[in-house]
Amino acid sequence: MLYRDQGATGLSQAFGNCAQRARSMRLCGDIMASVAELDTVTAVNPAALAGVRFLLSQRIEDLDAEAANIEAGILQTAAHRDQARRRLIDAEQLWAATLSTLPTSSAEEIDSAFRTVAAARADLTATEERSSELGSRLNGIRSEQEVLRSVYRSLDDLIASTTNPTSGSSRLRSASRQVFQIIEEERMRIARDMHDGPAQSMSNLVLQAEILERLIARDPQMVVSELADFKDGVRSVLDDTRRLIFDLRPMTLDDLGLVPTLRKFVKEFGERAGVHAELRVVGEEARLAGALEPTLFRIIQEALNNTRKHAQASVVEVVINFQPMQVSAVVRDDGIGMDVAATEAHLDSTRHLGLISMRERAELEKGRLEIRSQIGKGTEVRVAFDL
Repeated sequence: MLYRDQGATGLSQAFGNCAQRARSMRLCGDIMASVAELDTVTAVNPAALAGVRFLLSQRIEDLDAEAANIEAGILQTAAHRDQARRRLIDAEQLWAATLSTLPTSSAEEIDSAFRTVAAARADLTATEERSSELGSRLNGIRSEQEVLRSVYRSLDDLIASTTNPTSGSSRLRSASRQVFQIIEEERMRIARDMHDGPAQSMSNLVLQAEILERLIARDPQMVVSELADFKDGVRSVLDDTRRLIFDLRPMTLDDLGLVPTLRKFVKEFGERAGVHAELRVVGEEARLAGALEPTLFRIIQEALNNTRKHAQASVVEVVINFQPMQVSAVVRDDGIGMDVAATEAHLDSTRHLGLISMRERAELEKGRLEIRSQIGKGTEVRVAFDL
């Protein structure tokens, strides 16, 4: 019963996180639509835009502080959860020992052992719910920060357009189109993954449940064996949903940090793409402040996605380098390569949205991104951030 409850809760949280991400994308799209309409205004007050820009930066800083507090709460909750699990194990052992000596155990001993187990289970359940709640709040904050940073970047473009209205309006319209394309592609990917994965599997589970319902009256013994297959199906749906939510926003990124998340992602990427994928960490591994961890993860994720789609590579290497004043990442492959100058010269007229996304994410955190490649000699993506 406990396992089924946890599975249902995990499935519900996963779909809830998908919905939260979709709402954030809709909000970003609405904001960008409003910003895009501003290019029809003949005069924009730069001082007013600067004031809005300042308020946005303050809100982003407030969210960073709130996220730091939540992360500290998550760490404390994780420690308490480990203690609660150990207490539950001890309590269950005591309960089992009490039951084994049932004829000689007194009523007070049985009652005490039972109450100890019940209290330990209640404490563990409450702690796990608290951990889940904190994780959801942190994801919400990160999503809001992404939206606010997109608006912040758009305001920078708009302020620049006030000095040169013609070229500024053109850049703003182009940026808006690119944002709309990225959002639409992300929506399509989420819908496709949901339809081909959890939605299809859950439809099969409904049919399987109907068959089990009919078998109960005819052959109860067969129901027992079919239930095992049914539980495997539920576990498969849960695994698919966890994979989907990991792609959207890895929970381990907030709980454990960048490197553990990348180890899991790179390993699964290699298995899915059929390539030899390796992660190397140089320097002393450390947690990164602010939005650096999600930014680095998204850039590496996009670089690997480009490798899978275009490179035809057999070997991919990801290197994270931690230095006292800088953190950098390199993604290199042995694929077919490309003409970087020609590709970047046509970014605005083509659908290389992955390259645009990587550059904008790096610039937003004042990072430096460089792409090196030659036809037939693979591709290397480098990004570095000062600490």
